[in-house]
Amino acid sequence: MCPSPGVFVPAGSSGRLFVILACHSAENRLEYLHRAADAARKRRMTVDKRLERILPRVQKPARYVGGEYNEVKKDKSEVDLRFAFCFPDTYEIGMSNLGFRILYGVLNDMPGVWCERAFAPWTDMEEELRKNGIPLFALESGDPVGEFDIVAFSVGYEMAYTAMLNMLDLSGLPLRAEDRPELRPLVIAGGTAMYNAEPVADFIDLALIGEGEELLPEVVELYRKARWENWDKPRFLRAAAEIQGVYVPSLYDISYREDGTIAAITPRDGAPEKVVKRVVHDMDRSYYPVRTIVPSTEIVHDRVTLEVFRGCIRGCRFCQAGYVYRPVRCRSREQLAEYAQAAIRDSGYQEMTLSSLSTSDYPELVGLCDDLEAFCGKNHVNLSLPSLRADNFSMELMQRLQRGRKAGLTFAPEAGTQRLRDAINKNVTEEELTESLKTAFSGGWSAVKLYFMLGLPTETDEDVLGIAEMANHAVHTWREHASNKNRGLRVTVSTSWFVPKPFTAFQWEPQISRAEYERRVKLLREAITAKAVTYNWHDGDTSFLEAVLARGDRRLGKVLERAFRKGAKLDAWSDRFDLNRWLEAFAECGLDPEFYACRERSREEILPWSMISCYVSDDYLWRQRELAHRSAATPDCRTQCSGCGASAVEGGECYHG
Repeated sequence: MCPSPGVFVPAGSSGRLFVILACHSAENRLEYLHRAADAARKRRMTVDKRLERILPRVQKPARYVGGEYNEVKKDKSEVDLRFAFCFPDTYEIGMSNLGFRILYGVLNDMPGVWCERAFAPWTDMEEELRKNGIPLFALESGDPVGEFDIVAFSVGYEMAYTAMLNMLDLSGLPLRAEDRPELRPLVIAGGTAMYNAEPVADFIDLALIGEGEELLPEVVELYRKARWENWDKPRFLRAAAEIQGVYVPSLYDISYREDGTIAAITPRDGAPEKVVKRVVHDMDRSYYPVRTIVPSTEIVHDRVTLEVFRGCIRGCRFCQAGYVYRPVRCRSREQLAEYAQAAIRDSGYQEMTLSSLSTSDYPELVGLCDDLEAFCGKNHVNLSLPSLRADNFSMELMQRLQRGRKAGLTFAPEAGTQRLRDAINKNVTEEELTESLKTAFSGGWSAVKLYFMLGLPTETDEDVLGIAEMANHAVHTWREHASNKNRGLRVTVSTSWFVPKPFTAFQWEPQISRAEYERRVKLLREAITAKAVTYNWHDGDTSFLEAVLARGDRRLGKVLERAFRKGAKLDAWSDRFDLNRWLEAFAECGLDPEFYACRERSREEILPWSMISCYVSDDYLWRQRELAHRSAATPDCRTQCSGCGASAVEGGECYHG
């Protein structure tokens, strides 16, 4: 019989518990200790002597030394392709990204391929690198990123574009693709932001559209073939464009009208008229990183993340991810339970989150929680969920969550009135939110976060004031139904500024002006009077630029480069962001940012991303826009198929719940 789990806390682990959960013999414990010590030894060996001088002068040096438990090290003599996987944000953000971890594992499972990581350095580290003549390097080997065969960026957010440019510059590589005529290094990018890659089209050789587990290895194998057969770069790019999901910007000519709108998008050299996204069809057969890197320092999501399904049944009209990740594809309950236990055993984490775009819509969620209950209880693992839907938070689900740590609950009504929730197709009523709050407060919860957006299409002052009314109603519900009033109540209301995104029903809509956004924030702030309610609102400057970049065309490349030269590098961080330098860059390039953010598009206008297809048709999106202006909701995919076009992926009905 196995004894109780042993506990080991290695140096530099930020107090994370490493639980030995195999058959816990003394040999197992000794092997585990040796592995942890070996990881620490590798970490020391990885650090370049030049880095040893500068690391004491920077914040969080663990960001830059590598050597973590489960990182992949390979013999260079047995590798014929070096892949630098770059995340254009800090280590803490990048290492929290599940997609980044998945592709790292997929690539390193390929014989002869070594995928290594690089992250955007913080300003103090960048200063030291430049001052000491040290190029940006990969964590696993310490080799300069500029020496790799493929330099790939994972880009989920438009505000990361300048960090991409800065990482290229720190690598000693020319920013523009036309200035890199050789096949090596090839600069590519993937991620949700690449559904409109036009703002960075001048800087990348190709973009990957869709899910990368199958697509990226195919591109890598084509690149290896090109290297073996001595292809030049143009030949490789033409061949890559034949792969479903690969967009090669240099093979598309863009022309413009006098009013600044696009006149035509013309593919050439055999490039497809439409680049169709790549989709993983069977989630049970797709890669999951059971053995994943355990960071040496605390990261944002410092836990096991278990992806229960992809896609979303809901069809919220503002949500880009909800459309581009269609159709819904679930992992089986049995496989999820197996992955969860294996990942906890390997990593030693004591927290696990069940992740998806709408986790409470997983058909077997309660059963899965039951499957994990004994394991989590025995090993002191807290099970958590991201933001929950107010229309299906049940007593059953609450009881499962109660067994872990009672953190605050998060709901996202998005809009303050039923009329506006119907307009955005949120499909949540105030009665359903009230019932969910009753369930939570009667179960002992005393903290709740409510997320909303300001500036949604058709929004009025009545809708804005409705947010304050919902917050006051939450306070009243707590007073009426709380089972434990000794702890007091905390209601946090957070609002963001609506950003119209490509491949949504609102891709044609204007963003409201900055002045109008600030007026609505002030209106709501003055309307929230309850002492138990705290109001937080998103900075308007970054949302304005996000809207510009999200719907920008290829002409924004020169603005991006100009802003970067002016010092824009970590724009995703509010304390590093300066809108004025961007406005100067726009003025110097002769472009108006409001042309991209605040202008309504007609149905006939050619959009910058019109050469990309996520299967969801423009006709469907336009119909959804028209329904929004009538405040008419559409049933979710589970209730009725609305004919969005995503069923073409599965060859028929695409929801299997």
